[in-house]
Amino acid sequence: MNVSISNTSEKPIYQQLIEQISAQILSGELPSGYVLPPIRQAAQELRVSVITVKKAWEELERSGLIDTVTGKGCFVAEFSPEKMREIRDDMILKQMAIDAAYYKTFGLSLDEVVELLKRIY
Repeated sequence: MNVSISNTSEKPIYQQLIEQISAQILSGELPSGYVLPPIRQAAQELRVSVITVKKAWEELERSGLIDTVTGKGCFVAEFSPEKMREIRDDMILKQMAIDAAYYKTFGLSLDEVVELLKRIY
């Protein structure tokens, strides 16, 4: 697990954790069964609060990306490629809805947004 926390980011630290770990799981970098570090250990290594890591781990579990086994720890969940795509697409659609609302505040049309996206993609 490779996570880089930015204290100057507009995103809360727990959200940075969720996004980075989710991306690593969905890309296969963190395979099914991979053991995440215990909450206290992760908090200490990342120099963040235990509450922050706990919140991130809970959200990862709610999204179906990790499983928690009492007394054993948190593990990357096992899921089919179809389920992985479903989780990925759901996460992307949620972010795109936020982004689309932002673009609308500038009065951009869908075609204008697509054109801008093509420039950076």
